[in-house]
Amino acid sequence: MTMRYLTAGESHGPQLTTILEGVPAGLTLTVEDINEDLARRQKGHGRGRRMQIEKDTVDILSGVRHGQTLGSPITLAVTNDDWKHWTNIMGIEPLTKEVEEVKRKVTKPRPGHADLNGAIKYGHRDMRNVLERSSARETTVRVVAGAVARKFLSELGIQVAGHVTEIGGIKAGLQVIDDLQDLKAKTEASPVRCYDKNVEQEMMDAIDTAKKNGDSIGGIVEVIVEGVPVGVGSYVHYDRKLDAKLAAAIMSINAFKGVEFGVGFEAASLPGSMVHDEIAWDEERGYYRLSNNLGGFEGGMTTGMPIVVRGVMKPIPTLYKPLQSVDIDTKEPFQASIERSDSCAVPAASVVAEAVVAFEIAKAIVEQFGQDRMDVIKGNVQRMRDHAAKF
Repeated sequence: MTMRYLTAGESHGPQLTTILEGVPAGLTLTVEDINEDLARRQKGHGRGRRMQIEKDTVDILSGVRHGQTLGSPITLAVTNDDWKHWTNIMGIEPLTKEVEEVKRKVTKPRPGHADLNGAIKYGHRDMRNVLERSSARETTVRVVAGAVARKFLSELGIQVAGHVTEIGGIKAGLQVIDDLQDLKAKTEASPVRCYDKNVEQEMMDAIDTAKKNGDSIGGIVEVIVEGVPVGVGSYVHYDRKLDAKLAAAIMSINAFKGVEFGVGFEAASLPGSMVHDEIAWDEERGYYRLSNNLGGFEGGMTTGMPIVVRGVMKPIPTLYKPLQSVDIDTKEPFQASIERSDSCAVPAASVVAEAVVAFEIAKAIVEQFGQDRMDVIKGNVQRMRDHAAKF
């Protein structure tokens, strides 16, 4: 058995739910551990009115007893407070004439969204059936799953932190980040989750300008993970390479269009002598790298250096000055409808990126070091660290 999760729910449905399977028994877990990350996801300069409507908190409905995981599936639910305004539009009961009048049928696909492709794939003439599930609102419960994974990793001495490195072409200055607690403190206090305070206001100004112009902007987020033992992942099969799994996880986040590790795409223009991380050894540290250009990976496996992964988020495609589209019923040109009002969600996406990275690493560790009990996994991880140090 491996760790996995399944999410369910629509953007304006009654609740969003995730079920986690394979979380080891004996992990200390409370709603406070999860609600902290849910609150972080809702922050950020440029967020829209939905963040003021929904105050997301989680209910733990199974798999935890007296603050400890049982090893059985964990059910976690986040109630949509705005559901009361959508009961007719999103209700599960068959349509009545009264409900038909408030159904708010969507026939105009929005460029950049899943609307048209999803409608064609599943045969929906009302594209609300598509947009309600393809909405980034679903990332709420992915953050929930990631919060459980983060708690698991913390018990093993593994830290995960994320931050924003670019918004709308405004780039943070290159800084050495060697203290993740400091990174967390500074980015948590930043409206744009940026470590470089010198560009913080420029980023906010860019967001405000985009909103004033009825437009949106994207950016880049970076996730750093420290404390992962050497050799997590594998080189023996393509589908066991951990960096590949992390790349897929980042790309699965709504609106993400690119991913890189370490120097990433810059490696294409550099000589090998400036890319590969030289190896050193001493009595205290064992083996280590003199640089971390490869972002903590070689051959699909962790090197023991910090994992550094970045993702590129495109501008949100729903704009206040809508792009042209075509009504699927009339085939007439039309301006795409507006379903949300964020002008920039990059700071929130940083929290989502932390969550998906944390989950993939937790999953890999459970698979490699034991599945059922926290004490067994802790012991196995420590033995691997000792083995690497003495090798």
